[in-house]
Amino acid sequence: MSRIAFLCILLASLPLHAYDPLTRGPEGASMELSVHDLSRNRDLPLRVYLPAATTPAPVVLFSHGLGGNRDGSAFLGQHWAARGYVAVFLQHPGSDDSVWREAAPAERMAKLGQAGNPENFMLWVKDVPIVLDQLTAWQKENGHPLAGRLDLGRVGMSGHSFGAITTQAVSGQSTRLGGARFTDPRIVAALPMSQSPPTMGDPRDAFGSVKIPWLLMTGTHDDAVIANFTPAMRAKVFPALPTGNKYELILDEAEHSAFTERPLPGDKKPRHPNHHRVILALSTAFWDAYLKGDAEAKAWLDGAGPRTVLEAKDQWQRK
Repeated sequence: MSRIAFLCILLASLPLHAYDPLTRGPEGASMELSVHDLSRNRDLPLRVYLPAATTPAPVVLFSHGLGGNRDGSAFLGQHWAARGYVAVFLQHPGSDDSVWREAAPAERMAKLGQAGNPENFMLWVKDVPIVLDQLTAWQKENGHPLAGRLDLGRVGMSGHSFGAITTQAVSGQSTRLGGARFTDPRIVAALPMSQSPPTMGDPRDAFGSVKIPWLLMTGTHDDAVIANFTPAMRAKVFPALPTGNKYELILDEAEHSAFTERPLPGDKKPRHPNHHRVILALSTAFWDAYLKGDAEAKAWLDGAGPRTVLEAKDQWQRK
């Protein structure tokens, strides 16, 4: 066989398009919905980003940080939806933007700090299963805009800051609140952004029993002014996780606001232009690998793929 013939055969055997988590499909719609929890007389606003296709799609829930709302981090919802996911962004009343919007500027930080309490933590972790229950009902409800659009056998959970604490709790972390566990078995992969260790006790006790894939995202300057969490504290989570489909991204010079679209108190410099690109690429590959079972996505995630989007000083590890 000639060398040219051999090369033709080799090229024909290669995929036409290498896996790329940053390519996007057609833009879908977004809508505002609300869930009423009768047992707590609590209304939960939602922002739902839909893919263009109307066939059942995997679902990703997202929980904002203290003082946020369902419209925050829209760059995530828009990209995930364009990649074929129904992205459901929750709003947690009582500790959302209502906490600070009507407060005097000098009082806003104190109001936010007061909102980060155990009572609101309990409300947030209970909001997640209530929303999943309602999504299940809407999936079966004739005439509802989400009817037939949700694949609730493939659910991912994500969140930022206090939303990351919520994500951790409902996806496998043990808590010290009376030994309570809030794990929802419907969640099959989780992505906490600005993760936090427990304030007391050994992180290995908190995270050692996490069974599902986790991807942690943080930054070298990821301080939280409200809760006094530091990058060194956030670094305690990954080593405490058991081995098997666990990942961590540490963005060089990324502050707490890197996972949002607006500045946050304590910011010292403008956002790095590559941070959002990295967050979108790695989060998408993670969802593709563990919600869609995409072998190419997992190979990209476990191989050299992440380094094609990371900056030289960004840190990436898996176990």
